[in-house]
Parts: sequence; structure tokens; C-alpha cells
Amino acid sequence: MRLTAFTDFGLRALMRLAGAPDRSFTTDEIATEFAISRHHLTKVVRELADAGFVKTQRGAGGGFRLARSPRSITLGEVVRALEHGQPLVECFRDDGGACVLTPTCRLKKRLAAARDAFLAELESTTLAECAWPGAAGR
Repeated sequence: MRLTAFTDFGLRALMRLAGAPDRSFTTDEIATEFAISRHHLTKVVRELADAGFVKTQRGAGGGFRLARSPRSITLGEVVRALEHGQPLVECFRDDGGACVLTPTCRLKKRLAAARDAFLAELESTTLAECAWPGAAGR
């Protein structure tokens, strides 16, 4: 299974926040630390805020921080929230896709089981377990 860059950036940002849960970060700080696009990260942070993972504050001294304890956030919860519009394969699309194998395909059931096992593993891991302390904490 391959996660989108959007989800990858979201996980990185949350891991960094979990490494210092008592402070706020700016998108510039995290984008620079992980060498990712600030513009793209801004969209990711907005989605993380909408999903209730982070709180944001505008203006001087603004930034974003975890909205909940890193022990209460699972990686599976984050991946499900950020990958919600990304079907694993064509036939997993909401509209059923356009796969010609759909009526008699024997692969879909196995792919669904693999996806569920992947997400179950992520559900058993908390953000606290993957906290990134930053360059100073290594």
C-alpha cells in the first residue's frame, strides 16, 4: 500500500508535534526541518485541524499544536482521515470504478483484507510511539 504525499506530510508534522507536545510550530519550521513544501504543508495542516488532530492560531505567535494527547491519536486514525478520498484500487472507488473484472474478480476481497490488516496495524500504534524529537533531541 502506498500513502499519498499528503498523508506522509501529515504524519511527519504530527510526529514532530508529538515530540514537543507543549509548544506550537509554524508551517515554515516543519517544512524546513523535513524539506517539504510549505504551501503543501499548509493544506495538510488545514485538513489536520478540520479532523481535530491539531489546533491552529493565526497572527504573531501563531502556529499549530496537537489538539489531543499523542497517546490518544493512532496512526490508523490519521491515515483514515487523510486518505479518505484515495481508493486503493479502481474498484474501491465510491462509484465502483470502471474495472472490467468487477463482476467476477477474485482479487478485490483479498486486497480489502490486506488494506484492513494494514490499517489495523496502524490502529495499534499511537502517535506518542512515533514522536520525532527533532534535530536537537537526536
